[in-house]
Amino acid sequence: MREELEKAKRAMPHYFSVLEGREEPNFFHAKRVEVKFSGRETLEELLELHKEGLERLRENEFTEKPEKSLLDLKAEIAERTLEACELCEFKCRVNRFESPGYCRVKESLVASDFLHLGEEPELVPSYTVFFSGCNFRCVFCQNWDISQFRVGVRLSPKEMAARISLAYLHGAKNVNFVGGEPTPNLPFILQSLKYVEVPIPVVWNSNMYMSELAMELLNGVVDVYLGDFKWGNDGCALNYSKVPRYWEVVTRNFLLAKDHYRADFLIRHLVMPGHLECCTRPVLEWISRNIGKDTRVNVMFQYRPEYKAKEYPEISRRLSREEKRRAFELVEEFGLRNAMVG
Repeated sequence: MREELEKAKRAMPHYFSVLEGREEPNFFHAKRVEVKFSGRETLEELLELHKEGLERLRENEFTEKPEKSLLDLKAEIAERTLEACELCEFKCRVNRFESPGYCRVKESLVASDFLHLGEEPELVPSYTVFFSGCNFRCVFCQNWDISQFRVGVRLSPKEMAARISLAYLHGAKNVNFVGGEPTPNLPFILQSLKYVEVPIPVVWNSNMYMSELAMELLNGVVDVYLGDFKWGNDGCALNYSKVPRYWEVVTRNFLLAKDHYRADFLIRHLVMPGHLECCTRPVLEWISRNIGKDTRVNVMFQYRPEYKAKEYPEISRRLSREEKRRAFELVEEFGLRNAMVG
């Protein structure tokens, strides 16, 4: 356990600085960047103001308690986007004030929320907020009962903020937005963070299939991208998750996140039976070459055939001992110094 925490500290310096009280979470800074807007501007005008606000954030141009902040602007833009939703790369352009999008999300529904002890050691206890709905259709989804259905309770942003603050007082190291998928719930999340006054790091636990617009809105808010890097090629992604252009979109978003304001990475890769060479190898190689050998990576052996996996004989089994051994070899081959395997 101590060795894993030391690896995490090397890979995630900003996150640990927040935990130790030496830095503030990023959304605190976004709250102190002054941005002047009335709400009557066009979306294009708001996006231009957002670019200017991000520049002030990078330059540490802060104002104590501004009338309107960069975080306020982000929430306004995200809310506007719901009129023709383009928060994820499917860009279904559904008016989500009237009906659910491709993700099955209309209003944000919290399926469950609790102090999670089953995450990576550097995250626990993690206040984990599970939203229902997802833009993926993974045939082996372990959370299919919430990802593929609209279930849960509707909270106001102030109620969500109160739960986050209470969890922090009970020892939560972070607030961990997951699902399903958090991306369709970005407007609600940004609205909620406006009311959070405790210095809790934000963990974005995502399939990383966001649009570039969503990535812009996340910049300056997320402290840790807990990104799920599932597939090493578009064919496997389309077959098992029903997602087009997977490699292009996800690698683009990881590279965008790499340049985000003070953001750290914890990348998960679930090893799939029969997919060591077509998926695990290219994923780990890409991370090593593009994000860095010091990246915190969790190479996971937790796959089990759930949901519709029995309809796909090639993945309707657990990993073999040989496949697990091969995963260890690939981590060594690509020199990922801060990886967890198992």
